[in-house]
Amino acid sequence: MALVHDWLTGMRGGERCLEVFCELFPDAPLYTLLHVPGSVSPVIERRRIVTSFVQRLPRAATQYRRYLPLFPAAVRGFDLRGYDVVISLSHCAAKAVRRPPSALHVSYCFSPMRYIWDLYDDYFGARAGAVVRTLMPPVAAALRSWDRRTDGVDAFVAISQHIAERIRRIYGRDADVIHPPVDTARFRPIAQPEDFYLVVAALVPYKRVDLAVAAANRLRRRLLVVGTGPEAARLHAAAGPTVEFLGWRSDAEVADLYARCRAVLFPAVEDYGIVPLEAAAAGRPTIALARGGVLETMNALGRSSAPPTAVFFDAQTEDAVARAIVEFESAAHRFEPAALRARAAEFDTAIFAGSSRTGCASTRHPGRGCSGGGISRPSATTRSSCCRSSSSGALRSRRSTSTVRCDWART
Repeated sequence: MALVHDWLTGMRGGERCLEVFCELFPDAPLYTLLHVPGSVSPVIERRRIVTSFVQRLPRAATQYRRYLPLFPAAVRGFDLRGYDVVISLSHCAAKAVRRPPSALHVSYCFSPMRYIWDLYDDYFGARAGAVVRTLMPPVAAALRSWDRRTDGVDAFVAISQHIAERIRRIYGRDADVIHPPVDTARFRPIAQPEDFYLVVAALVPYKRVDLAVAAANRLRRRLLVVGTGPEAARLHAAAGPTVEFLGWRSDAEVADLYARCRAVLFPAVEDYGIVPLEAAAAGRPTIALARGGVLETMNALGRSSAPPTAVFFDAQTEDAVARAIVEFESAAHRFEPAALRARAAEFDTAIFAGSSRTGCASTRHPGRGCSGGGISRPSATTRSSCCRSSSSGALRSRRSTSTVRCDWART
């Protein structure tokens, strides 16, 4: 078995998932476009890591996204001959890795390549330089054409129903859903939170941290922002005296901030959104935009019969964020730390590991075992019979909420 991941430059949500796969399959080598040593957890760092030519390009460690047009060639340069099973964890290029003809490829998809689809304007629109805006349209068109070719993926597993629908819309493929994990053991509620709100996010345009800053300015509420990114200077310039930027913080520091805050502000449309679940594990609610993956993880005040874990707002505007903060403050007593913890526990790492293991086992081909955890490759005859699709020639997977059930698994 081989694992494939886009890049290793920090411990974000995707790397939390990768960490669990590394524990499930401890002998599997890891192929990635780029690895910044020391940037990920010891569980990931200590395995054999194979990088692409992107690793050797100038300033790749910090400027790797500038090499986006080269990613297709880089990921297809990996030699995976000899592996029966390939599991890719992909939000960009990893799913396009070339598997051996007789191998099984399951792609755990964080999203189709967001830079060229839903978030194109955020990355290459008005904020980009004139040269980028001029050159990027034909490059993006070529990348979209390349990204749609998914015949090398036997089955997709999405991180949320939101992403499963995006996969269906862009790739014309069905995807099962296994929600990413939250390590609830890292978090502990405290008896009395402090008087500040919290944002934990990369400082990039689509996170819309500017709305949280603007709402805090308007209401004169204390706001702490954890994160770094290209929007930092602009956000600093817009911030009033009640807003403080903390930059990067360790896992332990972030867990402490979650526990001490009044609530987390979450104004982005996220593919899944691990932050609200981490906050819930620390006993604190989230004030969130009612779009994207958060609809699958949070129980909104006044919109669900379950104990509330969030206040939702419907418009991605400063005014909507400010009104939601006021609404939360008038109903703060209704958010019980025990109920918040219980909701987070439904997405715990152990649940994710069990679902992933079950998903692997459900694709077992009779009589062909795999020591890595229960997946085995389909025969050439089986692959030929099950991988025909009128739109893409790719394997059809039968829909489920937690496990991969491919047609060939029943043959």
